Amino acid sequence: MVSRVIPVDPFDLVIFGGTGDLARRKILPALFRRYCAGQMPEGSQIIGAARSDMDDAAFKKLVKDALAEFNPGPKPDADQLKGFLAALHYVKVDAMGTDGWKELAGKMREGKVRAFYFSVAPSLFGALAERLHGNGMVDPDTRIVVEKPFGRDLETAKALNTSLAAHFDESQIYRIDHYLGKETVQNLMAIRFGNMLFEPLWNSQYVDHIQITVAETVGVQGRGEYYDRSGAMRDMVQNHLMQLLCLIAMEPPAKFDPDAVRDEKLKVIRALDPVEPGDIVRGQYKADGERTGYLEDVNDPQSKTESFVAMKVHVSNWRWAGTPFYLRTGKRMKARASEIAVVFKETPHSIFDEDAGRHRNTLSIRLQPNEGIDLDVTIKEPGPGGMRLVDVPLDMTFSEALGPEAEVVTDAYERLIMDVIRGNQTLFMRGDEVEAAWAWTDPIINGWEARGDRPASYDSGSAGPEDSLAMMHQDGRRWREIRS
Repeated sequence: MVSRVIPVDPFDLVIFGGTGDLARRKILPALFRRYCAGQMPEGSQIIGAARSDMDDAAFKKLVKDALAEFNPGPKPDADQLKGFLAALHYVKVDAMGTDGWKELAGKMREGKVRAFYFSVAPSLFGALAERLHGNGMVDPDTRIVVEKPFGRDLETAKALNTSLAAHFDESQIYRIDHYLGKETVQNLMAIRFGNMLFEPLWNSQYVDHIQITVAETVGVQGRGEYYDRSGAMRDMVQNHLMQLLCLIAMEPPAKFDPDAVRDEKLKVIRALDPVEPGDIVRGQYKADGERTGYLEDVNDPQSKTESFVAMKVHVSNWRWAGTPFYLRTGKRMKARASEIAVVFKETPHSIFDEDAGRHRNTLSIRLQPNEGIDLDVTIKEPGPGGMRLVDVPLDMTFSEALGPEAEVVTDAYERLIMDVIRGNQTLFMRGDEVEAAWAWTDPIINGWEARGDRPASYDSGSAGPEDSLAMMHQDGRRWREIRS
């Protein structure tokens, strides 16, 4: 199956922090793949902007090395690499001063989409926005892209939104969450709203509960200082898991339009109940003989920051009344996996005897590492010996069903950057959405800080603290096994 590439018009893209880790690992390789796919047209230019003292040639060398190290797949084609590097430029810019801004402004062209990617610390967002505006680089076709964290609480999120709004309209601000660019996340909307099979069942009458899991095998080494100020709640739940919850729980929008979709997501966040302390489990991974534990990784033996959090959440609206959502995320777990599992209720009456067992249909959406969708369907186990039931998955692994091209086009950053150039905000968070998420999150964090709760220890390579299993067991449920 050949992917259909929708071209865009030539554009100017400036990457602030263009020599940094995110640019080298994600942004520049994503742009190169779009160039190779024919989606980055001739006449486009990519400008790296940073404090480093280098010229165009040095920046191109840096990008070439980054593509060799971080671009997956075969070695880049020489001609394609040459063409991509020809579109690159570099400007040394002082984000907090005046150096380099006139030179950068001189590279902007009239009549082109201008996108400025803020691949820098959030503390620089306001200064960059002010200097872009003050140096005449903002017009109706200008967009800015900002990475998380979007604040660390409601107060700082509001301040950040205010500083950006002073120079840009909300329609020009793209708050990027790479989870929303994943092929399977978007397919979730296609499954729900493009198939008569599921939408009538997508409510508390038929759904027993929903699980959202984002598990990582790595620890926080190298990010210890940042992570210990953040924790799993701020780093993952407030943004990534919250967005997945919204897409699962939201009402059908009137149309597939940026504001229509984001309006429905906002309604979900505002319908979330406060979470009781007994419905939250926090944890820190322990050393396992070969690897250090969380406290060693953050160099603070008294740290109360969580590397794991699990919670039961309720959406108080007509559709989901009485249906719990179980969220969990953690570091140093048994497998790297991200999954949404919609667990349907048992049949109201079984015509089979006890030996057949009780069974439930489960729709599981795998976000990583192998994107795809499973639907567990109950059938008769083959062979003689009576009516024995067994659950069999109807599997759709994208790379198998759609061909190898499906793996090439699913990178989140590729899709999201091209959406910025097209001016499509559907997969980006709106300011009021971010603030609503923090308004729900803050009381949870403030609660455990006020109580002085200490996270429970859990074994590295496990499914998390035992208390998280008990939280499910007391409801007569269990977590799905974490599998890569």
